[in-house]
This record gives sequence, C-alpha cells and structure tokens, in this order.
Amino acid sequence: MSLSRRGLLAAGGAFGAAAAAGTGPAAAHPAPGGAGGAPARRVRTGFERLAADGYARLAGQRVGVVTNPTGITAEARHIVDVMHADERVDLVAVFGPEHGFRGTAQAGGSEGRYDDPATGLPVYDTYLKSGRPLADVFTASGVDTVVFDIQDVGARFYTYIWTLYDCMEAAALAGKRFVVLDRPNPVTGRAALGPVLDRAYATFVGREPIAQAHGMTVAELARLFNGEFLARPAELETVTVSGWRRGEFFDATGLPWVPPSPNMPTPDTALVYSGTCLFEGTNLSEGRGTTRPFELLGAEGIDGRWAEAANALELPGVRFREAYFAPTFSKFQGRTVGGLQLMVHDRAAFDPVRTGIALLVTARRTWSGFAWRADGWIDKLTGSARVRTLVDAGATADEVAAAWEADLAAFRAVRREYLLYR
Repeated sequence: MSLSRRGLLAAGGAFGAAAAAGTGPAAAHPAPGGAGGAPARRVRTGFERLAADGYARLAGQRVGVVTNPTGITAEARHIVDVMHADERVDLVAVFGPEHGFRGTAQAGGSEGRYDDPATGLPVYDTYLKSGRPLADVFTASGVDTVVFDIQDVGARFYTYIWTLYDCMEAAALAGKRFVVLDRPNPVTGRAALGPVLDRAYATFVGREPIAQAHGMTVAELARLFNGEFLARPAELETVTVSGWRRGEFFDATGLPWVPPSPNMPTPDTALVYSGTCLFEGTNLSEGRGTTRPFELLGAEGIDGRWAEAANALELPGVRFREAYFAPTFSKFQGRTVGGLQLMVHDRAAFDPVRTGIALLVTARRTWSGFAWRADGWIDKLTGSARVRTLVDAGATADEVAAAWEADLAAFRAVRREYLLYR
C-alpha cells in the first residue's frame, strides 16, 4: 500500500483536529460512569455537530444523503426528516443502500427507486451500483454535495462501508463534494483483527485490502479509501464524533441503537459478527431466523460435543452453551437444529475473529457433516483461500491466525495514519 497521496486527504477541518487532539467539544465531556451505570459523557454524532454549526458546510449546496434507518439524532428523529424541515438545508435527494433507506429489505435486497411518503423526496437505489452508473445517479439527482451517514458495525464484509467506497468513487467521477458524518465504531476502535483481503478476491463484501475487523469509524475509513485506494480521490470532508474514545463500546455512548440491518438487532450481535459471520460460508446456520443471529450457530446432527470442544479451548472472554433452535427463515427453516450459543462475559478480552476461526475448526472436527458452501463464499468473507485451505488441512486456530499476522501488521501500520480519535 502506498502512502503517497496522504496530502490529498481532507482531514475534517477544525472538527477533526479538535477531536483528534482532545481539545474541542470532545475534551469537555467526562468519562462514562454516571449514576445507574449510564454514561456521564455526552457523545455527539457527526450529524449533531453539523446541525449545531448551522449546517454551514452545506450552505448554498443542493444536498443528497446516503443513509438508512440508523441515520438518527439522539432523540431518535431521522436526519432526513430533520434536514427536510430545516430551511437552512436544500435537501433534494436520498440514496438508499442494501436493505433500503427505510430498512424494509432483507439481506441481498433493496427498496428500488421511489418517492419517500414522509418527505416527498426522491429516493434512489445505490445497491450493487458503482463507478460510472452510480455517478450517473448522482448527476441525475441534481445534487452538488453527497452526505453519508450510516452506522457501521466494524466488519469488512458488512456492505455499508463498500457503499461508502462506491459512493466516494462515484462522487469523484461526477464532480460532487462528499461529506461523511461520523458515528462511533460500536465494538470499539482499539485494534484491527483478522485476515487482510487479497484483491484477487474482491467483491461487494470486500473491495480493498483491509482487515476483517478493521477497528475504524466510517470517517476514518473514508480517509483511508481516499489516501490509499481510490484512483481519483473524492473531494472529501469529515465531521467527527465528539466525546467518544476508541476503547468504548456502544453502550458507553448514550446513543440509541437502531438495527443497521434486519439481522443486526443489538450491539451484542455486532460484537460477535466479525467472527461468526464466517458461518455464512458453511452449511451450518449462522442463526438467521432466530432472535440471536450470529450468536446461535448449528445444523441438523450436531450435539453437545461441539460446545464441549469449543469450551475446552478456553478462549478469552467467551463461553459456549449447548443450544437447540428452529430458524423461522434461511437455513434449516422450521427444522430443529443443534449447536451452540456464544456467551461473551469479558468484551475487552474477547477476540471475535479468532473465536470464529476456532469455531470453524472445532465444528469440522466434531461434526462429520461439516462442509463449505459450494459457491466459495468463505473465501470472499475471509478475503482469500488461505483460511479454508488451512482449516481443511487440520490446522489449529492459532496456526490459521499465524498465517495472517504479517499482512495484518502491515495493514495496522497504514491504518494508524488515518485514525481521528484517541
């Protein structure tokens, strides 16, 4: 990776500098730990800081917003509704990602083109659009500035960050400004974890070589994309969060949680997702169709031996409960399956990616029916054939993890240049 284009980055102006240095509004908030366990420090999202500044960054611009149901204020009002009602903003379009602007579509779906009943604004579909076709959508919408505000969950294969990437590329092609309104990484931004994608395996669940759990916010990723990967960098501005520190989980923010997608109901789901989503690439259920997606894993024919083998590894921060469940949709719909439930008891010690690999290894060893999906999805999720090949060869979880350490160390070094928060 080259760092030759760092000078092209827009670092977020005074907002970004103040948050990074701890001198602006971010420094005025005390650490969490108020009465009743609620956070005493008030975290303000990028949108709230934009609004508090009177939308000065959008003055004189025809604005379009890339967002979904997570684009809300601390009072749970959607930012599109707020801006549409504010005469200081000339909001002319909305752009919906996978699952749609209002979030009605399941995985692999979108809402298409329609007029939003609440505001009358035209809603354009960005899902699976990129490059010139997406640039043409921005041009047709008549916007001057594209604003991005979506809550991410910290995993490379969660598609909203690649919507961000595609929209930045398209905005550059169409000659549009691009403003990212930041939100906290709900599973902390302490470290990057897991394998780094090989570009030969690039898809919409991984466009560029970043780690499986990237440990960044969307504004930080936007800076990384602009500085490292985009052939034509976007005219980028970022509005940072205030009051958030990298080591904090979502419940420390005081912000309301809205499921970013139908199978991401809680921050607990996000905590395990970057590891257990790997089971999408197998013939086991990843818990879709249950009330605990990605925390419940299983298949017909699995019994308590899997949970026993996983607990014997004494993985940090997590225990496993033998579990039986009947998914209401997706794999094994309406059929009772056996498996396990992840129960994280120490979030700080828990490593979701290493845990996901350990569960693949133990599932394969304890259940004779284990198989990978025939379409090679596991390679797309892990970013190469390496994990699958090593697991098939009988490698331990530690041996699998050792194979990605050099690439991960290189990514961490590059990542460090684009971080905005302490």
